[in-house]
Amino acid sequence: MFRVARGLNQKLFTFHRKPLSLSPAMAKKARVSDFSSGSPTQQRVVGTHNGSFHCDEALGCFMIRLTDKFSAAEVVRTRDPQVLETLDAVLDVGGVYDPSRERYDHHQKGFEEVFGHGFKTKLSSAGLIYKHYGLEIIAKELQLDEGHPDVHRLFLAIYKSFMEAIDAVDNGINQFDTEQPPRYVNNTHLSSRVGRLNLDWMDLDQSPEKENEAFQRAMALAGSEFLDSLRFHAKSWLPARSIVLECLAARQDIDPSGEIMVLDRFCPWKLHLFELEEEMNIDPLIKYVLYQDDRAKQWRVQAMAVSPDKFESRKPLPSPWRGLRDDELSKEAGIPGCVFIHMSGFIGGNQSYEGALAMAKAALKL
Repeated sequence: MFRVARGLNQKLFTFHRKPLSLSPAMAKKARVSDFSSGSPTQQRVVGTHNGSFHCDEALGCFMIRLTDKFSAAEVVRTRDPQVLETLDAVLDVGGVYDPSRERYDHHQKGFEEVFGHGFKTKLSSAGLIYKHYGLEIIAKELQLDEGHPDVHRLFLAIYKSFMEAIDAVDNGINQFDTEQPPRYVNNTHLSSRVGRLNLDWMDLDQSPEKENEAFQRAMALAGSEFLDSLRFHAKSWLPARSIVLECLAARQDIDPSGEIMVLDRFCPWKLHLFELEEEMNIDPLIKYVLYQDDRAKQWRVQAMAVSPDKFESRKPLPSPWRGLRDDELSKEAGIPGCVFIHMSGFIGGNQSYEGALAMAKAALKL
């Protein structure tokens, strides 16, 4: 589906040891022999800057080569404006953002472009490529039209969970609004790992060839993680969302309160439920979720947290039940088949679905 692998096996990079002193017309004429292994109609050329690289242009160059227009395009790394002017697309250099001309820089004064859809983080070159070509890339993976609702859902979900952090890091935007120093250092995120692929100052060979080899590794690293995220969302995230949506819609059939949801098939559900409650304006909110533990062949009753990043439950299971097990718990609750209740009241268990549902219904009233 993606033809990037073939492109990465081709000669990918060209570079200049010193700026070319060509007119734009001459540079255009020279481009085929100097920068490309094919004819102008067969292979386009994408430009970015040379020197130290970051995650955003490495990922941007990878993503743009997944599109039909720039499939297997050659990548030129230079800051020479005369050369950049001749290229089919330019990322992260040149001081221009103009998608009609395939120019995607974000460093110029006055640039404040954001992804939209409620996101307010200023875009990097990777974010710009994703904004303009993300739907096409996702549609190819799903084998759907770009206008399909599932393509749009993944477009937003991948930006939220993967792309936005790359934009923020490259633009120097802190994750938290606080003056307090972080409690620990995190140098394991993608932007940091890509940065470590730059040539070390102790390396004896600092040639443009070695620099471009390092950039190719950076493209491969950033691109592989982007594809991993895309395929996870397509193969796991989206099916799970559909299951949670169906179960949420059936909540009134479980209990008239509408505050108990039953997962008829287990899947990752917590984040989906938070998002769907907000999207669907669910009121009252879900208090308990029931699902079967296939390993123990028992049913679980889990209290919903107040938010995705909090341990506090909206309505913990009753205090008198907490810490009890088996017969002692069944006697206290007046419900047969009880297995346990966690000391915090966030989860409990019963031998049967009927028992777990009885526990959830009783907990709503206590």
